[in-house]
Amino acid sequence: MDLRQKSLATRVFEIVRNAIVVGEFAPGSLHSVQEIAEKLNVSRTPVREALLKLEELGMVSFERNRGARILETTVHDLEEIFSLRVLLEVPAAYRAASRVTPSELRKLGHTLEEVKSAYRSTSTNVRAHLEPDARFHHCIALISGSRRLAGILDNLFDQQMIAGGTSGGYTREMDSIYRDHERIYETIAAQDPEGAAEAMRDHLVTSARALVAKETGDAEAGSAFGPLYIDALSLRGKI
Repeated sequence: MDLRQKSLATRVFEIVRNAIVVGEFAPGSLHSVQEIAEKLNVSRTPVREALLKLEELGMVSFERNRGARILETTVHDLEEIFSLRVLLEVPAAYRAASRVTPSELRKLGHTLEEVKSAYRSTSTNVRAHLEPDARFHHCIALISGSRRLAGILDNLFDQQMIAGGTSGGYTREMDSIYRDHERIYETIAAQDPEGAAEAMRDHLVTSARALVAKETGDAEAGSAFGPLYIDALSLRGKI
């Protein structure tokens, strides 16, 4: 594949992924390769490549002779997304606090201001809340020294966004969500690795419980959530 083809395949992937994230391709809907190719005025090959990559990311499922089904997010999916986030972001926050530079802290502070504006606005648009939120967490991953981790988190946020994944205004006050982020920022600014790790874990577990309660309509189901995998803080004192 030459560079032009690679560039086209990448663009098609980004267009289709964005259509899924914003709800243009609704959860549960079925789309053929030919249909998408005609809409984008491209050949079937880059569309099929894009859908195969999205299948690997858990966003679509192929149905024989029919096309790609946009996957709906279940409660288990939410539990898995947040369990992975705990597994990855708790040590990332720890490392970020131990190595943050003044310029990186300024950038993180800027993303915190975006989070503040988003969660204190009157907008009911889920994406308007989650995109600044995602940038804040993406920035921490970069400060921790891992672009790959930042990319993984972007994918997890995409899947969370498909589910309408914010608890703001439902089971949690918007200002409470912002204060979680402020606490994470302050512990990183203070170069307090353990404090940053605890602040991140508290934020993610609280958010997961609120989202599960929102999805099920059952507060008890939400409070029962615990990360599916053993995270770094759970192992403290054992290694």
